Amino acid sequence: MAVSRNGCTIFRTNVGKVKTADGRWFDTGLPKGFPDLMGFRWSDGRIFFIEVKSATGKPRPEQITFHRFLQSHQVIHGIARSTEDALKIINESLVGYGF
Repeated sequence: MAVSRNGCTIFRTNVGKVKTADGRWFDTGLPKGFPDLMGFRWSDGRIFFIEVKSATGKPRPEQITFHRFLQSHQVIHGIARSTEDALKIINESLVGYGF
């Protein structure tokens, strides 16, 4: 919510597989390692990706692979362990913060 109040649109990206009520498996279709949040800044339309982690959480191998892909294209992204981290990544256009 803090990001939305700071001139951005942000979406939660639900990833993974779940079993439906009738027993079928549903896959979101997003690549393994896709960050938890994605959005864009209203000021310039630049897209960003945020991986949310606890104070001690570590990125999984698939998340590191996705990070390397984003880094190779200079896409704004990083690991946020707090609201302040998320805003720092976005506002300072950081690439790979926290990895």
